[in-house]
Amino acid sequence: MNLLSLFSGCGGMDIGFEGDFLCLKKSINISMHPDWIKEDYGDWVRVSPTVFNTVFANDILSDAKTAWVEYFSKRKENANLIYHLESIVDLVKKAHSGENVFPTNIDIVTGGFPCQDFSVAGKRLGFNSNKSHVGTVLDNDEPSVENRGQLYMWMREVITLTEPKLFIAENVKGLTNLEDVKEVIEHDFSKAGGNGYLVVPAKVLCASDYGVPQSRERVIFFGFKKNALKKEAFKALSKDLIPKEFDPYPVKTHGYDKFPVVTCEDAFIGLLEPEYSLDLSQQKYSKAKYMGSHCQGQTEVKLNSVGPTIRSEHHGNIEYRRLSKEHGGKNDVELRNGLNERRLTVRECARIQTFPDDYQFIIPKTNTHPSVSSSGAYKIIGNAVPCVLAYNIAKNIESKWLLYFEEECL
Repeated sequence: MNLLSLFSGCGGMDIGFEGDFLCLKKSINISMHPDWIKEDYGDWVRVSPTVFNTVFANDILSDAKTAWVEYFSKRKENANLIYHLESIVDLVKKAHSGENVFPTNIDIVTGGFPCQDFSVAGKRLGFNSNKSHVGTVLDNDEPSVENRGQLYMWMREVITLTEPKLFIAENVKGLTNLEDVKEVIEHDFSKAGGNGYLVVPAKVLCASDYGVPQSRERVIFFGFKKNALKKEAFKALSKDLIPKEFDPYPVKTHGYDKFPVVTCEDAFIGLLEPEYSLDLSQQKYSKAKYMGSHCQGQTEVKLNSVGPTIRSEHHGNIEYRRLSKEHGGKNDVELRNGLNERRLTVRECARIQTFPDDYQFIIPKTNTHPSVSSSGAYKIIGNAVPCVLAYNIAKNIESKWLLYFEEECL
């Protein structure tokens, strides 16, 4: 099935939706989903591919495209042509002017529209963002509908233009407690295609409940094309309490009485210290000095617990792999073994986000593409949807597709 990816970043959602990637075995609840395992390598597994195939991706960050193309070129012959380095606003305007911008026969649209204006870590300007669709500060006379906090409306325009059977939108948890923003967005999305979509009430998913070693929480919106739904599916999805067999939100796989949550110690398995590693992404880490416990990103990860939310931050705010005793470090064993205070490496952040190790984030400059630095790598990793969380969403939708839609929609 053809997937159109918006606000794609470096492709965490795209990797998860296509499957066929390596992840920790502990990230998959094998008792619940034995069919999710394609190959077993002991501590690692390759998950099964899905029916989804990304045919269009887009973002405004050149580092994101460089990394995405580097990874997906191993899977797709035309990866560089699939990824469009352009603002969604400009793409929609081109489409409205008659250009053939978006592919036809799209089955599903995904997109993590920009979250900075809804995040509790920011100024929470929401719909009234003072940033434009390309991230610059707005001029007073620039149309507000093009501000960063309104970009989901342009995602809605893409949905109207491409008419997918299903769309999935993602954002930060903070959106759900900012006035009535969630309800406004649900209502606005439902108007795509001329009031053509049934948008079920958005829910917050916690990544650690799905085998991701991270306390990341994200709100997920699902919208179903009304005239593509079977009658029984439309009825079920319209209920206040959606029956389990029709629920688009995946069942939790980890925590409580299920599989144990995946910890940082699990995630870091097999990683050598930067000075001994041959992996460029493990060699690189922020050298920013410790700024004191009152500043953001100055804490040490807890190895026996899930990691912190990996943020799209300046390298000086990346959490520590270990702190010195002087700065309150609690990893006594490693400190006694002479390991020095340092922040998380690029690869360690990627592991917490469940990116496979064959995804390289530190990319030297060549004649065909620009370089990606450690600072750029931290940013695109922090912006991403965890691959394993996306895989859980994709496999649940895949398993229920024929419950939702008529066979001729395939």
